[in-house]
Amino acid sequence: MKIVLLGPPGSGKGTQAAVLAKDLGYAHISTGEILREEIRKNSPLGLQAQEFVKSGKLVPDGVVISIVKERTKKEDCKNGFILDGFPRTIPQAEALEKEGITIDKAVSLEVTEEECVRRLGDRKSCPQCGAVYNPVTRPPKNEGICDQCSSALIQREDDKAQTIRERFRVYSQKTAPLLDFYKKSKRLFSLDGHLNPEKVLTNLKNLV
Repeated sequence: MKIVLLGPPGSGKGTQAAVLAKDLGYAHISTGEILREEIRKNSPLGLQAQEFVKSGKLVPDGVVISIVKERTKKEDCKNGFILDGFPRTIPQAEALEKEGITIDKAVSLEVTEEECVRRLGDRKSCPQCGAVYNPVTRPPKNEGICDQCSSALIQREDDKAQTIRERFRVYSQKTAPLLDFYKKSKRLFSLDGHLNPEKVLTNLKNLV
C-alpha cells in the first residue's frame, strides 16, 4: 500500500505517519526530515534547501522529486510506504505517476490555521537528532532537554508564528488543489485533525 498524508503544517501528519508506518510495517518517508538532515550536515542539498525552509517556502520540485525517487528504491519500501510532506503540488503528484509510483490512498488531515499556529508555536526540536516535542502531545521528560540525546531543545525558525502563517498560506495556495487531483480519481479521504492523536490514529487505521 502506498499512502500519502496531506495537511497543513501542524496538522499532525508527521507524528501520525511515523506511528502508522511502524504499526503497519511500512516505511515512513518524510521529505521534511530528509531535508533538515541535509541542512544539519551542511551538504550541497542542505545549503540549497536552507533558505526555502527557513522562510516557509516550498523547496523546488526537482530537488524533492529526486530525493523521493531514490528513497522509494530502498528495501524497506517494498511492503509499502507512507509519504509525509510529498507531494505538495499537482506537478509533483504527476511526476510520481510518471515514475511508476502510484498512490493508493491520499488522506487529508483537516486543521484550521489558528490551531496550526497554536500547536507549532509551542513546539521544540532537537538540533542534533531531530526529535520533536510538544508540551501537550509529547513533552520531554526534562524541560528543554531532548530525551534521546540530552541536547538543549530549540524553536525552529519555521515554527515561529509569522512563518507558520506563511507556511499555511503556501499550503492553501499550492497544496490544497492537490486534494482535487486525488478526489477525481476517488483516492482522497478526509479526517478531522483536531481530534486527540489516539483518535486520529484509530481513524487512519480504519481507512487503510
